[in-house]
Amino acid sequence: MNRNLLAVACAGLVTLAIAGCKPQAPVESPSPAAPPAPATVDVPAPITATATDVAPALDQKGFAGTFAGGGSTLSLNPDGTFSLDDGKAAFDGSWTAEADGMQIRLDPDSKAEPDRLYAVAGKDEIRALDSAGRPLEESTGLQRKNSAY
Repeated sequence: MNRNLLAVACAGLVTLAIAGCKPQAPVESPSPAAPPAPATVDVPAPITATATDVAPALDQKGFAGTFAGGGSTLSLNPDGTFSLDDGKAAFDGSWTAEADGMQIRLDPDSKAEPDRLYAVAGKDEIRALDSAGRPLEESTGLQRKNSAY
């Protein structure tokens, strides 16, 4: 019986040994994750520039000077300031080129005075425009007094 017990014990050990040496199933590597969805980027709509949005082609310092005609005298200074005496009133302010250098806007310091527009008719002449940018019929234009431009 000892022999039988010994045989059963050996058989049990062999069974345990075989079970312990049983090759394990290969560990499955995780399947590659789906590539992340591309990040959405908000692309701004294209900018549609108008003539008043772009840098004016007029050289403000070079175009500065004194223009006169029809009882008005306008001095455009290189620093962007102006003085205007239109025969009825005199006032100061700042001036800028607009519409790709084809117009000049006078912005008076006195907010009681409206902005004034002038069309650049040439290097030596500007003509008054109404607030919508249309030529004033009664305007003869202002001629440069000093021709340095």
